[in-house]
Amino acid sequence: MTVKQLQAKGVRILRLVYSDLYGVQRGKDVLLTRAAHAISHGKPFVEAVMTIDHAHNIVSGEEDGFRDFAAVPDLSTARIDPRDPEVAVVLCDLVEVPGGAPADLDPRGALKRIVGRLEKRGLRPVAAHELEFYLMEHDPNGVGGLAPLAMRDSCVYTVGPLADPTGIARRMFDACEAFGLDPISMAQEYGHAQHEINLTHGPAVEAADRAFLFKSLIKEIAAQAGIVATFMGMPVDGDESSGFHLHVSLCDKADKNRLDQPRGAAGLSDLAYHFTAGVIAHGRGLSGVLNPTVNAYKRIITGGLSPKFANWGHDNRMAMVRFCSERGPATRIEVRNGDGSANPYLVTAAVLAAGLDGIERKLDPPAPVEGNFYEGPEELLGEPLPTSLGEALDALEADSVLTDALGARLCETYLRNKRYELDRWNAHLNRLTAWEIEEYADAL
Repeated sequence: MTVKQLQAKGVRILRLVYSDLYGVQRGKDVLLTRAAHAISHGKPFVEAVMTIDHAHNIVSGEEDGFRDFAAVPDLSTARIDPRDPEVAVVLCDLVEVPGGAPADLDPRGALKRIVGRLEKRGLRPVAAHELEFYLMEHDPNGVGGLAPLAMRDSCVYTVGPLADPTGIARRMFDACEAFGLDPISMAQEYGHAQHEINLTHGPAVEAADRAFLFKSLIKEIAAQAGIVATFMGMPVDGDESSGFHLHVSLCDKADKNRLDQPRGAAGLSDLAYHFTAGVIAHGRGLSGVLNPTVNAYKRIITGGLSPKFANWGHDNRMAMVRFCSERGPATRIEVRNGDGSANPYLVTAAVLAAGLDGIERKLDPPAPVEGNFYEGPEELLGEPLPTSLGEALDALEADSVLTDALGARLCETYLRNKRYELDRWNAHLNRLTAWEIEEYADAL
């Protein structure tokens, strides 16, 4: 939208937003009547916002004197907030100050670069994001003071008041539609108060934009209702985990799906197999992006449908990469090992970079896994995926294809932030726990 169009719709405030390295929404509100300079030159931010951890500890940046970058609004992404029509949310591209070159810590910029590499080969990546989340209420008896909103037997794949007695999930679904996020379906998932809202497919950057805004919108609606929406992988002991499933296809300039080949093996093209082989070849390094928290590995270790090996299969949800059964325009792969907490921009960028490497090197995938392959010969399982954040970060750092594609400085900062987070976790493990007192105090 143009400024005049926004004014005609009654918009008073531009909410300029962008993604930090974790996928958390950051930004500033600007009065539309005073937004001309911000629109043309961007709004400055201190770069330290990209070097903090989840507890807002500043991990790095002192070496550069906490310099500025600027968030330049992309008005084509403007969306009027359905909850407050005087506010238009606008996604931003991050640029260096001075000079205006693309900032090297911008996750959206990293995705744009990789999409550009594919477009030079005549390929247009299309993506769709499936995100699961829990709705939690404040409960002093719950873990961390939170418990699932509805503690009863799972209403898996049910809809209406039985699955959503308060109606908040329906309000979220409606808000996604009003906000232009293109939701296509909603249902309760396997866990108590666990839900999934699926977003339709689209060009890779635009689809990641919607997934990023989706996560922020869901959390904001929950906060307004006095509850918590969380996309973390394993927020409830003994219940189901929340995944981030990424669907990807590659089209040409005529919009033909290049993964589809009716005369090919299983109706798939050589390009499809090369792309899949690249994703599998970089499975361990991808874990550092797709599974970005300590908590994510509780999901991988205990979750029944959380992939544990770098492999692929035809319509097999136990595999890391699943070729969905549809063919023709809907031919696509589904990368299933992502954790709900991951950054949509970095997930999409890293998977595309891995697949592109497979295309460039014409890699061939191993044989597909079938059925419950965990009961079969060990050599058919594939390479084990990391089972801890530290192992995954080491694998990402060692994967030069991924680090070069995402950007050296972005990866360096991301790895430093995450290792600081891991150090804080290890320090926490050394604290006295209630379990130790209950287990030993009376008996010993």
